[in-house]
Amino acid sequence: MHSTPVLLRRFAPYFKKYLGVFLLDLLCAGLTALCEIVLPLLVRYLAQTGMEDISLLSVGLVLRVGAIYLILRIIDVAAYYFMCNRGHIMGAMIETDMRTDLFEHLQTLSFHYFANTKVGQIMARITSDLFDVTEFAHHCPEEFFVAGLKIAVSFIILCTINVPLTLLIFALVPLMIVCSSVFNTGMRRTFRENRAQVGEINAQVEDSLLGVRVVKSFTGEPREIEKFGVGNALWLTLKRANYRWMAGFHATTRVFDGLMYLAVILAGGFAMTSGAITPADLMAYVMYVTTLLATIRRIVEFTEQFQRGMTGIERFFEIMDEKPDIVEPASPVVLDKARGDIHFDNVSFAYADDPDHPILDKLNLDVRTGQSVALVGPSGGGKTTICNLIPRFYDVTGGTLTIDGHDVRSLSLRSLRRSIGIVQQDVYLFSGTIYENILYGRPGATREEVVEAAKQAGAHEFILHTPDGYETYVGERGVKLSGGQKQRISIARVFLKNPPILILDEATSALDNESERLVQQSLTRLAEGRTVITIAHRLTTIRGADNIVVLTEDGVAEQGSHEELLQRNGVYAALHRFAEES
Repeated sequence: MHSTPVLLRRFAPYFKKYLGVFLLDLLCAGLTALCEIVLPLLVRYLAQTGMEDISLLSVGLVLRVGAIYLILRIIDVAAYYFMCNRGHIMGAMIETDMRTDLFEHLQTLSFHYFANTKVGQIMARITSDLFDVTEFAHHCPEEFFVAGLKIAVSFIILCTINVPLTLLIFALVPLMIVCSSVFNTGMRRTFRENRAQVGEINAQVEDSLLGVRVVKSFTGEPREIEKFGVGNALWLTLKRANYRWMAGFHATTRVFDGLMYLAVILAGGFAMTSGAITPADLMAYVMYVTTLLATIRRIVEFTEQFQRGMTGIERFFEIMDEKPDIVEPASPVVLDKARGDIHFDNVSFAYADDPDHPILDKLNLDVRTGQSVALVGPSGGGKTTICNLIPRFYDVTGGTLTIDGHDVRSLSLRSLRRSIGIVQQDVYLFSGTIYENILYGRPGATREEVVEAAKQAGAHEFILHTPDGYETYVGERGVKLSGGQKQRISIARVFLKNPPILILDEATSALDNESERLVQQSLTRLAEGRTVITIAHRLTTIRGADNIVVLTEDGVAEQGSHEELLQRNGVYAALHRFAEES
């Protein structure tokens, strides 16, 4: 948990772009304070004049005093309008900048971060947390500036009336701050815990809604409701604790409110009986103390918003402090027109949170330009890991992986990944139209190029039969399309990208026979003239591969063509016999 000064120091640069508006906002805040500060002086002046000589209290004098106050009130209204309008807009722009920075930073983080972080938690930080930061960014400088101004000016003016009484009143302020800080700490902790639980609820709701088909097929609604109820009940428990701290905080401030008023009544009353203070002075004194208490009460009330804002800022910087595992080299090599010659030289890999159990251990593998290589074998052999290392979704922990003779860690990430096309089993389509999803392969492509890519992928015909053709909305994650249709759209996306290296990660294993046949035809066309690495459990799909690599937990068990491996009667032959029998 970061300290408040550290968080404020890190947050301050976001005001830099809007320094002019910020300073004007503070000026307007000062003008609004001016009206409240001057009012007791005007009342004191009228009362003092009337007490000294009632004849001096003329209509003209009263009107002049009233005119002064009216002008101040007009200034106050104009300044307050600016604060509510431009001040809030400034806060919203700061929120926009922070959200942009957060989203851009999230794009730099690697798979490891997302594998260990719930999307619901991230969503809470990028939405509701930053909304509270908007209110904080606008109100925090205003409130503290106005409070400081009112307290300082009130202290000076009250000292001119009665120094001992003023010192007595202000002696209570530090004690009030110390007592309140105890409750502040508890409030901030419970705000943070509550925010984390809101993220957990978001994650649980997202998980349940995205898996709604599974939930309904297994009649899991009662279990989902029960899980949600547990999380919701925990949120209520944390909220209760938060409100207990808040109630204690407000109760403490009200105690000190009463003590200050009691001091004014007793000390002021005794001072007036001894002639140390006039009734007009006491009236002004009470008004300034009321202003002072109102200011302190406003700061106290603002403390809840302050703590919400600080919690949001802290959670924002927690993500911003995350360092990506995959970093761009200082002087990256641009992989232009890659040939697709891939070489694994004693490559080892283990996840950072489990370094003692490597997935790959000193793997040696050559994939020549234009070659079709299939990776087969039981789960856990490292097939998917090999495919994740090529585009640098993860970095090797030992050995060297090169493409066209360049260590992938020396290449610019953009040029490396632009050279690689990936077709996966679990197709992800964005919420949008079919056209937009294909265009994602190469933004800026013409409509004719998009249509041609769809034709090459065998998707054009079924697209024309959808309600709006290429403008048909696919639904969230493509739920309105069948598995085969989604897969062909993903293939069209790669056709449009036109990469020299192609990775097929069990691209047909989840399809029915007819869909598999259509998709396989598309993949065959896609593979022409490219370096292709295929992960497959269905051995019928990789019989024509130039080289079949059989991976087990011990590494490469054997490799060769389909016929060569059958003749060896080893692991591949056993897998082939099992596939035919089943």
